[in-house]
Amino acid sequence: MDDSTQQNESPIGAAGPRSFSGADPFLPVPVDAVGKQITVVDAAMGDALVKAGAINSEQLTSARNVIARSPGRRLVDVVLESANDAEVVQRTVAEATGIGFERVDYDQIESIKQLETLGDDYCLKNGVIPIRPRGSRLVLGVVHADDLIAVDEVQAKLGQSIKPVLVTPQDIAAAIEKHREDSSSGNEVAVDEIIADIDEDDVEVVQDEEDDLDLDKDQAGSSPVIRFVNYLIYNAVKEGASDIHIEPQEKKLQVRYRIDGVLFDAMNPPAHMKNSIVSRLKIMANLDIAERRLPQDGRIRAMVHGRKLDLRMSTLPMVQGEKVVLRILDTRSIQVNLDDLGMSEDMLHMWKNQIKQPHGIVLVTGPTGSGKTTTLYSSLNQMDRQKLNISTVEDPVEYHLSGINQTQTHESIGMSFAGALRALLRQDPDVIMVGEIRDGETSKIAIQASLTGHLVLSTLHTNDAPSAVTRLINIGVQPYLVAAALRGVLAQRLVRRVCASCAEPHEPNEHEQRILAHLAKDGIVPEQMLRGAGCKKCRNTGYSGRLGVYEIFVPDGECMDAVSRGASLQEIRKLAKEGSTYITLRDDGIEKVSAGLTTLEEVFRVVSA
Repeated sequence: MDDSTQQNESPIGAAGPRSFSGADPFLPVPVDAVGKQITVVDAAMGDALVKAGAINSEQLTSARNVIARSPGRRLVDVVLESANDAEVVQRTVAEATGIGFERVDYDQIESIKQLETLGDDYCLKNGVIPIRPRGSRLVLGVVHADDLIAVDEVQAKLGQSIKPVLVTPQDIAAAIEKHREDSSSGNEVAVDEIIADIDEDDVEVVQDEEDDLDLDKDQAGSSPVIRFVNYLIYNAVKEGASDIHIEPQEKKLQVRYRIDGVLFDAMNPPAHMKNSIVSRLKIMANLDIAERRLPQDGRIRAMVHGRKLDLRMSTLPMVQGEKVVLRILDTRSIQVNLDDLGMSEDMLHMWKNQIKQPHGIVLVTGPTGSGKTTTLYSSLNQMDRQKLNISTVEDPVEYHLSGINQTQTHESIGMSFAGALRALLRQDPDVIMVGEIRDGETSKIAIQASLTGHLVLSTLHTNDAPSAVTRLINIGVQPYLVAAALRGVLAQRLVRRVCASCAEPHEPNEHEQRILAHLAKDGIVPEQMLRGAGCKKCRNTGYSGRLGVYEIFVPDGECMDAVSRGASLQEIRKLAKEGSTYITLRDDGIEKVSAGLTTLEEVFRVVSA
């Protein structure tokens, strides 16, 4: 980060803090007879935010209404909660207040010692982060331009004069997260040390007193089994795994992590550990440790790397013992802007048009683990949660969303998707998200809801987008109702991304040349092809991270006529391809190959050739 690029900044010196600009537009003043304070916001700041595109006029009006009802709240605080782009907001505020703006990258932070002196929790709570020294002063990233008290506190704690620059809260959170991971890496316990003295009798069957288990603290616990189980989870999160598979074999216990959609061997503890490990996990998930003949499902809430995670646990009796699968649910994975999911510009425009519809049903299809939930949650986050009553019915509620009413189904007590959806329709909803349409009753209620003035979003398990039509008909929905209600279908898969650290130009091999020759017949010729050579960062796989491959189907009038008369899937596909609003998974995947984002091998691993 180059200081020369920053705007004029007013330091806070030894003499104490002072206002960043001549007139502070955020200062609260008392206005009512009861003695309450209502923050008076300079109209110029609001207009500047609207002009910069950070918010629209309706959001500004809404923010001012919130301020009027919430004494002490600041305009920027309220705007940052609802704005799509925090960077635009902070840049606008920086220009208005006369201090600089910077993006914060943890790898470029030079004042790590000062960060550790303040503490991660303090920085997150107060919206500050030390960045680098500048002479005798410290460049301090701040979220609130007018929070002079916090800046004064930092100055007193560190004994340095402060030069504030505005940053986004997201950058501070990401930097603190990376700092916590780096800090914890030196405290990992070697697997050999953990399992050296493990016995099956080392598990004490006790009930955890707290719902949240702090794995960082438990790593220093007395029981080797506890430390080993914690290590499995702790290391899986560090490696970026989405699932942990614990599989009993005849002479060993196989532990595998699913990373970027592919399973990797993590470790192979001795077979005599299997009952101890499974029992410990059952205790953490409040399951019956004595029952080993029936499948069980549970949930573990854990504190890992300083953040709360949910782990969905499933056990299944096998010949050699019980297999356990833990699905790691991390809220960071769904905090993705719709624009950042990887859709092409045309496809993104079409999808946004579908979720803006006042009524109808919009579907996302794909296999388990293809990112459907992330897409739906990103779509809901795009909506105006202040003006709309947005409600969901899910099994389970994987992530908790602010401003959205979420309902958990309970089949064992009769709270099914259909029952919950029927009750939800009496709650005056505008937008309804149904976790999955899996039976005729749920599909019929969802269709009826979409025909009576509600926008319904849901998922289906189909191989491509047009198949959603025949799937709905097969589970009992009349063809004419499907034609009347369906607005659009998005099919998706996840492919591994070429590692940016070791990507290099790639000449197609014989198999890929045959694929390219076939694609050339359809006029599809990738401009370039990259492949990862393999490095430490990507575990020598050549891939790091994942991105979506999408297919969108928006039926036109002719297609809907065909659906309503009960046309076959082949006819629907033919009509879709003849229209201008159908982009296939294959076409989108090849575009990403041309852009150097993934490989042909990856695309055809998840898409039918």
